[in-house]
Amino acid sequence: MESPPPTPPSTDGTGPGARAAGVDLFWLPLGAGGSSVRFNGRVFEGVQARLERRRPLDLYHTALEVRFEGAVFVIEMTPIPDARGQARGVVVEGPVGARWAARFRIFRYEIRCWRGGAIPDVDEAVASPLRLSDDPLIARRIIELAPQVPPATWGRDELEGGEMWNSNSVVAWLLERAGLPAGAILPPGGGRAPGWRSGIVVARRASPREPHRPMLLTG
Repeated sequence: MESPPPTPPSTDGTGPGARAAGVDLFWLPLGAGGSSVRFNGRVFEGVQARLERRRPLDLYHTALEVRFEGAVFVIEMTPIPDARGQARGVVVEGPVGARWAARFRIFRYEIRCWRGGAIPDVDEAVASPLRLSDDPLIARRIIELAPQVPPATWGRDELEGGEMWNSNSVVAWLLERAGLPAGAILPPGGGRAPGWRSGIVVARRASPREPHRPMLLTG
C-alpha cells in the first residue's frame, strides 16, 4: 500500500513557521535528462505547430517546491520507477494512455508530495525557481490538496478541459484550487506548457465540498 496523505502541522499564518513558507514553480524542459522523451516531444510539437500554422515552441514540464513550517515538499507527476512509492511521498496514481492498461506499472504515473524530496534534473530548469507565494496558508492548502488531484488518464482529455491531462495539468489544478491565479502564469519566452489550461478548467469546475478522490493502485 502507498503512504497516506501527508498531514502538515496546523498554523494560523502568524507563527515562526510563517517566515519559512513559500511556493516555488520550476520550468523543466520536456525530456530533461532523457534524449528519447525530448526527441518525441520535439516531434509532437513540430506536428502540432504545423497543424496550428505557427512556429514550434519549447515544451516545458512543471514541478512545485512548497516550504511549510521548516519542511520542503516536492510535488510532481512522474513515471513510476518501482513499488517503493511510500519513500517518495506518492499520494495519487493514475493511468497512462488507457485505463485498461493501468494494471501494469509502466502504464501508470505517480503524483508525489515528497517531504524532503528532490526534483530530478532541476539543474536544467529555465527561469526558475519562480516564487508564487510566501503565504503559509497557501502553502498548507497546496499540500492538503495534493492527494485530491483527479487521477485522470495521462495524454487524454477525459475531463473535458480542452487539452490532454499531464504534469502541467496537475500543477495548474493545485495552484488554481489553492487560490493562486494559474491563468496569469506564463512559461518562459518561446515556450509553452501543454495541459496547463486543462488543469485550470477542471479546477474551476470542482466543488470544494466534493473533493476528487485519489486512485491508488498497487503492484
